Amino acid sequence: MVTGSTIYWRLRLVTTPQEAQYLTIATMSRIAGVFCCLILSVVAAGAETQGQSSYIVHVAPAHAPRSSRPRLLVRAYTSFLRDTLPASIWHPAPRVLYSYAHAATGFAARLTKVQAAHLESQPSVLAVVPDEMLQPHTTLTPSFLGLSDSSGLLPASSGAKDVVIGLIDSGVYPKNRASFVADPSLGQPPSKFRGSCVTNPSFNASLYCNNKLVGAKYFLDGYEAATGPLDETQESRSPLDTEGHGTHTASTAAGSAAPDASFFNYAKGRATGMAPGARITAYKACWKNGCTDSDILAAFDAAIADGVDVISFSIGANGQAPKFYRDSTAIGTFRAVRKGIVVSASAGNAGPGEFTAVNIAPWILTVGASTVNRQFPATVVLGNGETFTGTSIYAGVPLPESKIPLVYGGDVGSRFCEAGKLIARLVAGKIVLCEPGVNARAGKGEAVKLAGGAGAILAGTKEFGEQALTSAHVLPATAITFPDAERVKRYISTQTRPVATIVFDGTVIGKTPSSPRMASFSSRGPNLHAPMILKPDVTAPGVDILAAWTGESSPSGLDSDKRRVQYNIISGTSMSCPHVSGIAALLRQAHPDWSPAAIKSALMTTASNMDNSREIIKDMSTGKASTPFMRGAGHVDPNRALDPGLVYDAGADDYISFLCALGFTTEQISVFATDGLAADCSKRSRVSAGDFNYPAFSVVFRSTNEQITQRRVVRNVGSNNVGVTYTANITVPAGVRVTVKPQKLQFTATQQTQEYEVTFATQRVASVTEKYSFGSVVWSDGEHMVTSPVAIILPAASQVAVM
Repeated sequence: MVTGSTIYWRLRLVTTPQEAQYLTIATMSRIAGVFCCLILSVVAAGAETQGQSSYIVHVAPAHAPRSSRPRLLVRAYTSFLRDTLPASIWHPAPRVLYSYAHAATGFAARLTKVQAAHLESQPSVLAVVPDEMLQPHTTLTPSFLGLSDSSGLLPASSGAKDVVIGLIDSGVYPKNRASFVADPSLGQPPSKFRGSCVTNPSFNASLYCNNKLVGAKYFLDGYEAATGPLDETQESRSPLDTEGHGTHTASTAAGSAAPDASFFNYAKGRATGMAPGARITAYKACWKNGCTDSDILAAFDAAIADGVDVISFSIGANGQAPKFYRDSTAIGTFRAVRKGIVVSASAGNAGPGEFTAVNIAPWILTVGASTVNRQFPATVVLGNGETFTGTSIYAGVPLPESKIPLVYGGDVGSRFCEAGKLIARLVAGKIVLCEPGVNARAGKGEAVKLAGGAGAILAGTKEFGEQALTSAHVLPATAITFPDAERVKRYISTQTRPVATIVFDGTVIGKTPSSPRMASFSSRGPNLHAPMILKPDVTAPGVDILAAWTGESSPSGLDSDKRRVQYNIISGTSMSCPHVSGIAALLRQAHPDWSPAAIKSALMTTASNMDNSREIIKDMSTGKASTPFMRGAGHVDPNRALDPGLVYDAGADDYISFLCALGFTTEQISVFATDGLAADCSKRSRVSAGDFNYPAFSVVFRSTNEQITQRRVVRNVGSNNVGVTYTANITVPAGVRVTVKPQKLQFTATQQTQEYEVTFATQRVASVTEKYSFGSVVWSDGEHMVTSPVAIILPAASQVAVM
């Protein structure tokens, strides 16, 4: 049975801007700090006056005036400007337009460009943002990924209007959801699509389905066989999504443009899916307690029969990835890819441990999760002045500005803050610090609330390092990192009367901390069953993603939570997967002749390994640079993928040869082979599994004196595809020698494919202290950079499973 605990997994988030704590101007001038976020606000811009423009100035909370009265704040920020700007650039004098104490921390002002630049250079200022008339995307991810209506992949693909994305998930909730409304210009679904919407008392197909939502089916037999008859007071025996997960992923992949989307004013703006013109068909195979293999395979079967172009699959094994031939997902996806369907799947949420990635078959486009440049900070302020910024989207009445008693859960009945175990007389009116484990994060806050507590601080896990997880709390609460929680615990233990408060700062967008960063929970490689295949393939936004939500359950998942929302903010590789599904749909429309492998290749070889500070994407679990075993080939770059230059192609026959090279028996391989595809390995030429035509190199050395050669074939699909020469550039991993032959690939009008080989030889392995080393092979013609990551598994770490 496949359950949702690995990928079909939710991190609920809830928060509304709370009135912030402020320091005096005098205090501001004395305190310097390191700041982690930028707040983005938008106000109307006035006409130019004496060279001035309107700007939003975001001030670090520790440096902001302590007042919630607008007039006093305006005066304070006017004084702030007078103290900060040198007299030489004071004229024309700045003028404060607005002060922000709730939606942001800072002010809007009329400034010259020189004044704005000087302010932005100050340690007390987080950002100075031009005040422009914009309609930001709520999920933020289309703009974060560079998708634009005016240029690049989106207009080149017409929004993927001829593409159908099938989502195997928990169904869809189209009732009064703008994400599933058909634009009048959309037209009829493509004639090749043969799917339909089932209708029953719970799902009115004639009302819910249209030219956007073109299909909706559900699969329940396996689930009922495993768990008993469906409780229809809790779930709908129909495609209707009562969980929320499927609605969220569907709208992320291909939701129609939805104005004024937000979660209680968080991430407010215009929401749209990656492929806004693509059609959606929902295959409900996941229910309250998970998804069975049998129902999943039935959903794959239906999707293939219906003629979908892309399948988005945010589901995976519970625990280690099954062996390919015992993995219903691997089998179902193989069959789909065999029919030319791109299958995007989530890598799993079992990070940061090694070998945790699932959906690792080479024909699957496996996606890890990374951050965007948006946060929802909620800061713990202790009685001794220490502050610890966490994350929250709490949407209710904030805590008072004055500090209140703070206790540790272990001292008041339960260190995990379990319901019924907290002692009410010791918790009432206090903030409780809760340890991770045993119960869900939102459930910890609920337990504190039931015991009469005023707020909660949720400690992160040690393994997650710099990442705290946002949840939809029902009382003022924030999640902080493990190191910060240890400091809070130390404060509690050393004070006679520890006190604290929590300050909610709303929506924050900016360059600090760097983005993207790899989520700690995102599952990692090496590939458990085929270490010569790099997994995950790519990473995409999967942290704090806002998208459509069901009207049948709360955003927190708590039965006691009676709130119902149109949009929710959740995290997981479940959220990153549909981003790539939508981008794959755009590529399918732009390049209808490309195979699933070619589309994957284009996404991998054009992916970015750099963050917005021009450094290697960092791993939140360690704070250090991530590796290809965490981020795959890198963060997807849709516009570059439109014209990748070269692609590494493969088909079903290549995949069978790969399984033969792994040592699978004819019987094992037969579960994949269809339509006359030979499963008898004895009738195939012997090849190495490392020779599979993959857009990455993962090399396993078994000894300190070994040489391994891997071979590849590339096809020229570049815009300048006649008379072009590509030259190899190698970044050599530590401990090995790397040789590429030939070092130049020449393409002509009649010769559009070329072969090359890369030889890896161990060298000075004893001097390499790490288990793995990394590099790259980049082919360039001066216009395209076709990048293949190289991952080396050194002898000490080569004891991995191969079957």
